[in-house]
Amino acid sequence: MIQLIVESGATKAEWTLTAGSDIRQRFKTGGLNFSSGDPAYLEKTLREALKALEAAPQQIHFYAAGLFPSDAADSPYKRLESLLKGAFPEAECFLENDLLAAARALCGHGEGIAAILGTGSNACRYDGSQIVRKTASGGFILGDEGSASALGRCFIADWIKGLVPEEVKNSFTEQDLSYPSVVQAVYRGASPSAWLGAFAPTLLQHYATSEYVHHLVDANFEAFLRRCLLPLGAGEGLPVSVTGSFGCACQPILSALGASFGIRFARFLPAPSEALIAYHTAL
Repeated sequence: MIQLIVESGATKAEWTLTAGSDIRQRFKTGGLNFSSGDPAYLEKTLREALKALEAAPQQIHFYAAGLFPSDAADSPYKRLESLLKGAFPEAECFLENDLLAAARALCGHGEGIAAILGTGSNACRYDGSQIVRKTASGGFILGDEGSASALGRCFIADWIKGLVPEEVKNSFTEQDLSYPSVVQAVYRGASPSAWLGAFAPTLLQHYATSEYVHHLVDANFEAFLRRCLLPLGAGEGLPVSVTGSFGCACQPILSALGASFGIRFARFLPAPSEALIAYHTAL
């Protein structure tokens, strides 16, 4: 059977065409966020990617940020379903959000708590097949605790109020972080979450030497542990696994903080694609 497996977060999407256990084609596109992405961009990216496929899939497993079932004809879910069916009318289509992709990649067919810590964040409790409980992400304005964008949001909020220490400010002198530029990027930019998240790597370089950054990073992760993981039962013995480049880059910090909350991290996976492909090709 030829399968198309698509896994997309806010920053990038990975497209994989398989025939049995063999990978026939792989490529990446920009991220597809169906809750906040520009509809014109989403449609353009999707059409170009579908046109680039070297074979017609018989089964499509499509996982993306902000993708949730809806019966409304003009919903992102229905528009995506219509686009896929129009391109491949004979294919079976399974459309799910990126959190289920993370759970299947991290936990396989076992029970556990799965978390995404990348540009954004999310977490759920998984029973080995489906999500049985989750905490709402809220996006970079109302949530995304623990993520790169949440760290960047806290940093920029301090920046515009003059609260960032001079030794940390010096790492950002080449960027235009004037008040008008910040407001433009956050409130009217094409991808504010990604813009905020881009500050995280430089901030992490100061984690060991700056008390300010140390507190900022720890507070960001502690908010994720308290608000997102503990309500799912993470301190009650269930293993927690994490996917996302930001979470993996901070593995020692997360593990140490988690231990103080009674949370055991079992697995860190930079990206879910490989494990997700294995999950589907082994069925």
